[in-house]
Amino acid sequence: MPRHPSQRNETVDHPKTPNRWLILATMTGALSMVMIDQTVVSVALPTMQRDLGLTTTGVQWVVNAYLLLLAVLVAFGGRVADLLGAERTFRAGASLFVLASALCGLAQNELMIIASRGLQGVGAAMMTPSTGAVIVNTFDVRERGKAMGVYTGISMVFLALGPLVGGLLTQSVSWRAVFYVNLPLGVAIVTAAHFTLPHRPWPQIPRGAIDWTGIPLLVGGLGALVLALMQGQTWGWGSPAVLALLAVAAVLIPVFLWWEGRAASPLVTLKLFGEQNFGADSAVLAGVQFALVGASVFGAVWSQQVLGFSAIHAGAAMLPLTVPLLVVAPLGGRIYDRLGPRPLLVTGALLIGAGLAWLGWHQHLREYAWLVPGYVAMGTGIGLTISPGTTDALGAAAPQQRSQASGIVQTVRQVGGVIGIAVLGAIVAHVSVVAPGAGAEAHLTAATNGVAAAYWTGAGMMLVMAVVALMFLRRRAADVQPAVPPAATAGAATA
Repeated sequence: MPRHPSQRNETVDHPKTPNRWLILATMTGALSMVMIDQTVVSVALPTMQRDLGLTTTGVQWVVNAYLLLLAVLVAFGGRVADLLGAERTFRAGASLFVLASALCGLAQNELMIIASRGLQGVGAAMMTPSTGAVIVNTFDVRERGKAMGVYTGISMVFLALGPLVGGLLTQSVSWRAVFYVNLPLGVAIVTAAHFTLPHRPWPQIPRGAIDWTGIPLLVGGLGALVLALMQGQTWGWGSPAVLALLAVAAVLIPVFLWWEGRAASPLVTLKLFGEQNFGADSAVLAGVQFALVGASVFGAVWSQQVLGFSAIHAGAAMLPLTVPLLVVAPLGGRIYDRLGPRPLLVTGALLIGAGLAWLGWHQHLREYAWLVPGYVAMGTGIGLTISPGTTDALGAAAPQQRSQASGIVQTVRQVGGVIGIAVLGAIVAHVSVVAPGAGAEAHLTAATNGVAAAYWTGAGMMLVMAVVALMFLRRRAADVQPAVPPAATAGAATA
């Protein structure tokens, strides 16, 4: 088997970075901070609306402003990191994120909170691609899976724990504490990055290295698509605004892809999708993000509306999903180091699908205990897919392109999640319709049927992703070890 392009730029037995585990802790903390901010705000919204006098649209945009800017700019953030250096871009993005968090906590009106949330999204888009690239470049191929397992596993746990943390802070302190909690954590991360990450000289950026034509095409096309999907339920899928946005996306995105294929220094290197496993890994990760919306968003809403859970109780109810994820993700990374991505991603996708199918099948019982096995299966499956899929995708890129590769993967995942919210939300809304004047029981039954339909849809998506992984993933090229004396290999494995 020919050696992978990334192996032509690095060797399996390169010297290990002495402070690599401190770097891992710093990058993991940064990604966890970004992840939790995607969900921690949700349960604080009613209190924020009362205190700041937010309109209904304003409440939606407290969430959407962050997600929209993150989804649209994260690929650009990866390209900037490749040009300026992942370490430098990370420090700048983390500093901006901390500043934006402080502004969110100080917000006095609707415009300020939405603008500050958007600024948080910009900071997250700058530092997120750099975190994965730094870890992959810091650890050699024998430890990379284990390191990425810790990195992705812990951050996904924080994503799932967001509603619980938000509920605790809002009820016990204030909704402003939801943002202020980022300040000590963010300052610690920036400080740790200053001492653990190398300080490289400013690179010489050649003329034409930035694709100024591609930037507005990507931001405009992807922004129009994401905004249309976000607002479709609110504005109506047939409204002129949504149709206009979809039309803009239908024009700009193909033009962007055409331009990137011929640009001298593309913003997004489309050839990455032709590298070993990168396209298949990205597709599976997007599918997982699509399917997870059913459990993380609609499941939390259903548990409050139908089971009568409080916001804190609803967040705690997701622990059977998060605990297996925390345990399995590092284990999945270790298995990846030995077996490669295909068995893990196939098994993980099937487990997520089985968990969603279990939830859909038992939803009508309206008893939380019957849902726990489904959450456990999902958490186990997520742990087996997110870490190996991300590690394998970034390993497919050459070291000088890994920030961009990380940005592309994050973009694909974010768009997959937004599409999931739009599609599954439309299914829930359609199935949950009841006749005018229907009683409370009819509404509860309809809401349950709607969420169950979303679960079944997610299960179908994961079955498709399992087939994609089985058909298109190959044993990673890093498994083809170069000629290293057995003693050296044994010593490295022991270390």
